[in-house]
Amino acid sequence: MSFVEYSDFIQDGDVAIIYLSHDSMMPVKVQQGAQTQTRYGVIRHSTDLIGQRYGSKITCSKGGWVHVLHPTPELWTVTLPHRTQILYTTDIATITMMLELKPGSVVCESGTGSGSLSHAILRTIAPTGHLHTVEFHQQRAEKVAEEFKEHRVGHLVTVRNQDVCKDGFGVTGVADAAFLDIPSPWEAVGHAKAALKKQGGRVCSFSPCIEQVQRTCDALADHGFEEISTFEVLLRVHDVRTVSLPLPDFGPDPSAQKQAKSSEKEPLTSAPNNTSVMMKTTTPPREIPGHTGYLTFATKPRT
Repeated sequence: MSFVEYSDFIQDGDVAIIYLSHDSMMPVKVQQGAQTQTRYGVIRHSTDLIGQRYGSKITCSKGGWVHVLHPTPELWTVTLPHRTQILYTTDIATITMMLELKPGSVVCESGTGSGSLSHAILRTIAPTGHLHTVEFHQQRAEKVAEEFKEHRVGHLVTVRNQDVCKDGFGVTGVADAAFLDIPSPWEAVGHAKAALKKQGGRVCSFSPCIEQVQRTCDALADHGFEEISTFEVLLRVHDVRTVSLPLPDFGPDPSAQKQAKSSEKEPLTSAPNNTSVMMKTTTPPREIPGHTGYLTFATKPRT
């Protein structure tokens, strides 16, 4: 099992996602002889998980059932243990696209946090890219490094425990893109510029407050960055449902008229007033999740 390569069968030591319902999932480390408690009963790893195909329907001890899914960055984002506030798929998708990430890209990131964005970046840049990620908090840095090894992506990432505003990313002139998710990103803009390649690159900063955005944009402009722009991404999910709609009465049906040249014809018939049709439709939400943060992007020109 790896977060960047798909496996067919569950093996000892894998991290699997237990799917209980659409809004209830949990990550489980598969271990020989271990058990996992769910509201549907016990899952015995040795007999119920190991050797089974990912996607299998597993019957628990109480007779209920769950599905066992292969881990992906999207599933990890909604099931990971929160050590910090995290980025979700809506913002992550925009970041990976606007930073122009692809297999083989080298990326610098700070701070690592709970590793939500890091896993998405690793899948995008695999198998030949590399992620240099910096985390200020020592315990968080050690924990996320353990998770990377457990998820078998450790060879694609280097974790550093340092202050990016003072010490930078630990690399110079190697990165295609840089990402900043720290309280004062304007203090790290110079280090991000130094980490990017001489051929240029892209930088992104995530900030919840507009005052942070203003100072970051000033710093980007002062360091010679171009194409500075800021986005706010809001997700609006529509509810799909089936409704019954009455058909309108358009009057007599010409197709029912007999094609006769005689002036005496049968009266035209109308469609029944109670005729209806079942249709799929969407309903916009009455409320949508509010502001998460601003994404500021800029380009380092070729030097």
